[in-house]
Amino acid sequence: MAGTDSISVFAEGTFEEQARISNMEERAAFIRPFQDALKTSEGQKPLEDDVEWKRSLFQMVSVEVKTLGDGTEKGACYTPRNLPMLIAVKAEIEGFFNLLFSHLYSLHASDGADTKAYVDTFIQLLTQQAPTQKILTYRILSNLFNATEHTSPLRPVIYTALIHTASANGDLDALQITRANVDKWISEWNVPQTEKASFLKTISGAYEANSQTDKAYEYERLYIETLPSTSTAAHDGAVSLIATALRLPTVFDFDPLFKIDAVVSVKDHELYSLLQIFLSQGLPEFTAWEGSHPDALAKYSLDRAQLECKIRLLTLASLAFQYIGRDLPYSKVADALQVDIAEVEKWAIDVIRAQLVWGKLSQTAQNLHVTRATARTFEKVQWKALEKRLLAWKAGLSGVLDVVVNAKRQAGLGQPQNVA
Repeated sequence: MAGTDSISVFAEGTFEEQARISNMEERAAFIRPFQDALKTSEGQKPLEDDVEWKRSLFQMVSVEVKTLGDGTEKGACYTPRNLPMLIAVKAEIEGFFNLLFSHLYSLHASDGADTKAYVDTFIQLLTQQAPTQKILTYRILSNLFNATEHTSPLRPVIYTALIHTASANGDLDALQITRANVDKWISEWNVPQTEKASFLKTISGAYEANSQTDKAYEYERLYIETLPSTSTAAHDGAVSLIATALRLPTVFDFDPLFKIDAVVSVKDHELYSLLQIFLSQGLPEFTAWEGSHPDALAKYSLDRAQLECKIRLLTLASLAFQYIGRDLPYSKVADALQVDIAEVEKWAIDVIRAQLVWGKLSQTAQNLHVTRATARTFEKVQWKALEKRLLAWKAGLSGVLDVVVNAKRQAGLGQPQNVA
């Protein structure tokens, strides 16, 4: 009898049909409280005129938003044929959140406590999604950021969450962060300077975690510039920035660091004197500094061989700057770098590869013809050298002009023509 009953029950429809009916019943039960909340009592103000009523409804909806779902119907297996359906479902999810954000900012002040609480809740929800939902998460967080007022203190909070999420997934480049946008954002945000600095530190840390050291250094420098120069954070950050600049093999321009107040404020620090050597001095000064600070390199995780290589390249760049438009003998390079003359070509190739010097090597003549060189710093000596080259260029142009005038005169082009 029990077996017969089971057969009759399952004969009432397929499993899929029964599941669909069950889902419909669950859906009806889920939306019933919202339907009841939308009913208007006699004498009650219409919904469009009652802000508090709208807020209570918004709260009911937001409380029930607990996941993005999986972007599919349960049990469905998506193939290239029905992939458009998956895309449509994800678009609906994104659209739902856009509508949610629109209602949030239409019902609550952008700088209100309630708004912050809602935004924090949405951020927590979105950043806890599975990696399979990461693209949808990025899009929704970006939409929330864009929907928020440009001056709102919530903007750095939202974008910080987006950076952390993308960085954790190795997708930082997907955000397409640009210096121009970052500068614009922090100039607009109505937040303390320390919060702006914290945001920049977040970007730097994210790039560092993703092994993009050059970008990390760029935002670390901006972070230090944004901090109050007399703060403890600025002092510690300046020392760290100097160490980073010295450590990175691609950083050769140290002059901008001396324009940062926080860096200048640590002028009594041992790394500051080393930074001055890399700005305008050479290998002998570096060797002397190392001798008087025997533990400093290890303390700040600086590699001696790498620093020695960098100071030699900078020394060669300074020497080449004095020979722009002329031939620089290998013997002078060997003396300046304290290397054997047989190693000069290797160093010349390295300095050209580092784009500190441009020129042409001649093994036969044993020289480097310098066409262009980068100045490590631009002070009185460099200005005088530039003036000298400009005057020579002016004299050269004057000579060319004289030749052209004489040629025209000989050809009769310089004489007045008779008009018939």
